[in-house]
Amino acid sequence: MTAAASTDADLGDLPSWNLADLYPAPDAPELEAAFDEAKQKADSLAADYEGKLATLSGAEMANAVRRYEELSEIMGRIMSYAGLLYQQDTSDAASGQFYGNCQGRVTDISTPIVFFTLEMNKIDDAVLEKQIAESADLARYKPWIERLRSFRPYQLSDELEKFLHDQSVVGSSAWVRLYDDHLASLRFDIDGEELPIEAALNQLSDSDRSKRETAAHSLAKVFESNLPIFTRVTNTLVKEKEVEDRWRKLPTPQSGRHLANHVEPEVVDALRDAVQNAYPKLSHRYYALKAKWLGLEKLEYWDRNAPLPEKDDRKIPWTEARDTVLDAYDGFDPEMANLARRFFDEQWIDAPVRPGKASGAFAHPTVTTAHPYVLVNYLGKTRDVMTLAHELGHGVHQLLAAGQGELLSHTPLTLAETASVFGEMLTFQSLLKAETDKGRRKALLAGKVEDMLNTVVRQISFYEFENRVHAARKEGELTSDQIGQLWMDVARESLGPSINLVDEYAAFWTYVSHFVHAPFYVYAYAFGDGLVNALYARYQEGEEGFQQRYFDMLKAGGAKHHSELLKPFGLDASDPAFWDQGLSLISSMIDELEAMEA
Repeated sequence: MTAAASTDADLGDLPSWNLADLYPAPDAPELEAAFDEAKQKADSLAADYEGKLATLSGAEMANAVRRYEELSEIMGRIMSYAGLLYQQDTSDAASGQFYGNCQGRVTDISTPIVFFTLEMNKIDDAVLEKQIAESADLARYKPWIERLRSFRPYQLSDELEKFLHDQSVVGSSAWVRLYDDHLASLRFDIDGEELPIEAALNQLSDSDRSKRETAAHSLAKVFESNLPIFTRVTNTLVKEKEVEDRWRKLPTPQSGRHLANHVEPEVVDALRDAVQNAYPKLSHRYYALKAKWLGLEKLEYWDRNAPLPEKDDRKIPWTEARDTVLDAYDGFDPEMANLARRFFDEQWIDAPVRPGKASGAFAHPTVTTAHPYVLVNYLGKTRDVMTLAHELGHGVHQLLAAGQGELLSHTPLTLAETASVFGEMLTFQSLLKAETDKGRRKALLAGKVEDMLNTVVRQISFYEFENRVHAARKEGELTSDQIGQLWMDVARESLGPSINLVDEYAAFWTYVSHFVHAPFYVYAYAFGDGLVNALYARYQEGEEGFQQRYFDMLKAGGAKHHSELLKPFGLDASDPAFWDQGLSLISSMIDELEAMEA
């Protein structure tokens, strides 16, 4: 399946991905054969091993895990195909139906194997250690087994776990799909033109202040008129999570995310505290400076992402964006550029903005026997080039980690952002080095600071917002006004006194899809940015062998803990000073911008 290509007079030909590498079409015989194969493998896995895992030898357990992994790959390929097809146009009824049907069938097929991970967690430590000692093949899966068993204290009875598995299709995933469908269906009237959300949000970074204001009011008006449905989705999902967490006896709403990320709560707390303590010297200071540049006493909220007067506001053609990113990657190491180039050459990117297309950007790894796909909504701005660099960083990481296999390739979210943010940094530094005009250099540096503030300060404020919403929901159902007030409180704390947040801004929490898709995901962005700042400082020091150590880290996928991955670079995320080092880089860039005014 190839999405419709797009040509823009200013941007050139924008590529659309070819999903035929997964399956030729929704009605392809290969897809139906995959369903049949998955069912056969699931049924035979259950027949051969249910109730027997603790009695197996090491070699037999290794074979069982390998068969479980093979089945995971088949089902993962099916759902990757259905999901990517749906993301191309969430407003298309046929794609939505196909996605829902695939989700239901995969859930039914996988029901017999729910026992597998539940039973593994019941095996006595001594028995499992003996099995691992007996088999090198099983020992390879030890990191996956350890992550699985970290959830052991919070596991419910087999019957309840199977119920939650079967019920998921009409539970949280159904509410997430409702949210996605509804958000994609919204249209925003801006100067008589009906725009989808991505194009409307893009207007907030237009050089014309009146256009930014018009777009802001239009966005606010539509968000406000749709508050009942967004509030219902939020209340339901947060309450559902609270109920399941309570049954599992998870100590905090954030605990499940920390366990999935394989990161200690105190490390996340150190990150959050460091960022919040730095608000005055980062965001508060920068936005005061920006208000001065724009000749304003205060910024309105629609001025936050306004380009500077010195900025080159031309639309950047797609081919230039491609070459910019690939050249930056090549300057680091040709291997990185060669891996990224495959995404362009082999139709692994979907770039045009289309009605119904998923907003934002992502890199989806699919399965290790295939390859990742990248989705962006390319509009030709410098920030879009940075987004492309970001998502290609993910893609390169996913390609390199694929050698670990289906169960070990997936990196915890905290480390998953490393390669993407590093790719952004390489691209930014390449652009900055090539820029000789003082005004455009200032605009480029300011743009990077803003991106870093959006990645660190804004995402930590989002994390704080989620913390407060989940805490408040425990006391009862929340009204739209209550959620909006929490949003305004954290926004004022993080953005500072130089941005005027009028009442209508209280509805802007509604479009942040991470709150719905992956609760507490957002701190991973700040984690990744702080980590990359420290890594990049090591790279700039010119340490011999840095590139190879970097590639080794990416190739490890999810096979190592963050402490093991960072040790070769002399870095330790559990040290509070580590986060201060990363934040100091942002502060030093603001220092440089202030010096330009002297």
